[in-house]
Amino acid sequence: MTKFLVLLGPPGVGKGTQAKILSERTGFAHISSGELFREHIKNQTGLGKLAQEYMNNGDLVPDDVTIAMIRERITRKDCEIGAILDGFPRTPAQAEALETMLHEFNGRVDVAPLIAGSENVLVERLGGRWT
Repeated sequence: MTKFLVLLGPPGVGKGTQAKILSERTGFAHISSGELFREHIKNQTGLGKLAQEYMNNGDLVPDDVTIAMIRERITRKDCEIGAILDGFPRTPAQAEALETMLHEFNGRVDVAPLIAGSENVLVERLGGRWT
């Protein structure tokens, strides 16, 4: 059974940093939803073009597009033993879709730690991020 770790926490708390460390130690793929969006947009995939349309309009990328990107990503060879999900799921619909996907692929979420941080530190970190 393929194992998945879901890192939960607010933006700027360090989920990506922790995911990188855990990936190096476990051999699990690190799947960042933000990196996945950038990859699809850069490669001009159908999902990337669709996501870009929403982003250009200042809208959030809908759950169905995000879910489709994650579904495609977890089927790649580097996810055979497991993966660390960073930034997914973010909504109840995404969590339900993940549960369904993992059941289909004979996988399961083994652990979902919540990473916390003080509000002051998070505001400081996010204030330094410009896009």
